[in-house]
Amino acid sequence: MTHVLSAVAWPYANGPRHIGHVAGFGVPSDVFSRYMRMAGHDVLMVSGTDEHGTPILVQAENEGLSPKALADRYNRMIVEDLHGLGLAYDLFTRTTTGNHYAVSQELFRVCHRNGYMVEQTTTGAISPSTGRTLPDRYIEGTCPICGYDGARGDQCDNCGNQLDAAELRNPRSRINGETPRFVETEHLFLDLPALAEALGTWLQGRAAEGAWRPNVLKFSLNLLDDIRPRAMTRDIDWGIPVPLPGWQDNPNKRLYVWFDAVIGYLSASVEWARRGGDPDAWRAWWNDPAARSYYFMGKDNITFHSQIWPSELLGYAGRGARGGEPGVFGELNLPTEVVSSEFLTMEGKQFSSSRGVVIYVRDVLARYQPDALRYFIAVAGPENQDTDFTWSEFVRRTNDELVAGWGNLVNRTASMIHKNLGAIPAAGELTDADHALLATTRSGFDAVGAMLADNRQKFAVTEAMRIVGEANKYLSDQAPWKLKNEDPKRMETVLHVAAQAISDCRTQLSPFLPFSAQAVHEVFGGTGTVSPMPEIREVDDLDGAWDGADYPVLMGDYRRGETLSAWESTPIVPGMPVGAPSPVFRKLDESVIEEELARLSGSPS
Repeated sequence: MTHVLSAVAWPYANGPRHIGHVAGFGVPSDVFSRYMRMAGHDVLMVSGTDEHGTPILVQAENEGLSPKALADRYNRMIVEDLHGLGLAYDLFTRTTTGNHYAVSQELFRVCHRNGYMVEQTTTGAISPSTGRTLPDRYIEGTCPICGYDGARGDQCDNCGNQLDAAELRNPRSRINGETPRFVETEHLFLDLPALAEALGTWLQGRAAEGAWRPNVLKFSLNLLDDIRPRAMTRDIDWGIPVPLPGWQDNPNKRLYVWFDAVIGYLSASVEWARRGGDPDAWRAWWNDPAARSYYFMGKDNITFHSQIWPSELLGYAGRGARGGEPGVFGELNLPTEVVSSEFLTMEGKQFSSSRGVVIYVRDVLARYQPDALRYFIAVAGPENQDTDFTWSEFVRRTNDELVAGWGNLVNRTASMIHKNLGAIPAAGELTDADHALLATTRSGFDAVGAMLADNRQKFAVTEAMRIVGEANKYLSDQAPWKLKNEDPKRMETVLHVAAQAISDCRTQLSPFLPFSAQAVHEVFGGTGTVSPMPEIREVDDLDGAWDGADYPVLMGDYRRGETLSAWESTPIVPGMPVGAPSPVFRKLDESVIEEELARLSGSPS
């Protein structure tokens, strides 16, 4: 058994999440975590809502709320959305907890003590109309290196270079389009050049293993070409106070939101351990060199997970050019893999809430089955290249693959067993065809499992569905409905083999389709939980940060027990009662396509 940290990108709490968000961080991390648990590993899956920074202030002002009230509203909404998708977090929390403040300030203090936080005078951007500081990511302009018009103030997504907002040509605010005013200001910088050798050694080690997605590794290695100190404080009054004398009492200086957001993986692990009654339990995932950690996000966040976060960890451990000693958390593990997805577009256009090019998770879940969305993301999502979500493809895959493929195999097998026998039959002597199908389904555990372990989820679900196709072909070829009178014993054997194949397929598909996995288990007389789901729990802040106000978190008990499926073929039990099945998946009418396109365009459906 290995301790596996599944560190999932923190959705920003300034609005509901759309399906492009969960395609990048949500579903891929859950599929991986569910598989690793079934394979016998001890998984800790953590995340929460990211609630600091200027975008929260801007949105709060637009909605006439305080930043805290806005964060509360969208924290609850996002928790409900992720719960509806069945994302099995051990803890989904938030960055405005007392625990997160304390952990973030500990890392900052120790990085500073070790010499990796240096004070510099720099140029900051101010909105002329509001006087508010503009964060780098809220400034766009022309890249001074490659000429790309659309570079952000912190980096250019076209050439991958790190930038300063003041370097952009024709800079403009993404909030209101005005030209920012640049002023001098004092900030504390993470001294990336002093950590560059250690960071480069780590990244080269990742390259030597060859486990990372090539696009992620190439982008990460390119970051070493232009490495410079990066500001880790901001001129803002909403965020975590800077924990240093002369800074901590300044109401207008706070930690950079991206400094504290990535620390959330650690602080959420600490909070999980504290809530479980063993405050040091998190150390098995963070201090043990044998533990492994996987970070899931969209490609726009690679910089922060392959450069900034590892550098924070190296600085905290004193592993840079200036040396130093770790703080109370000890030497913390660097990421095993940064698992970044590309972008999902919507009907050929980039997602944009302001332009109405969006479909929110909660709206999809209100009209369609969660496994239908999960399946689309797994089989057609942006794993290694940008992909497009279209309603016609969503309907096609739901009807042709889930309903007519997997659902049909389950329903016709269960119906024949129910009508003719009432319970799973015993097998008689097996034929070559029987042995061949069972060999195929058993081999899926190694093939699909290896792909899931390597985060090749598109290949994994495609292989699992290929095996479903083999089982459907077997059932059609053997035609047990013709054997009822001709050879009833052979009919029983065929239905037994088909039921065993379904059991194997159900297990292999359960990381992708946890809701239907539970339903299929119950169709064939199974009891107990084979596909655990998260729970929304109302909790108090552990450190009284919000005066005893409750807020929702996602938690759950997902450890292997008597009923949770293991990643292996489990023999079915003859005599298990099989009732009249209901369709596992709902077939979608073609009219759905026009209705959803009308909603997308704002027209009445």
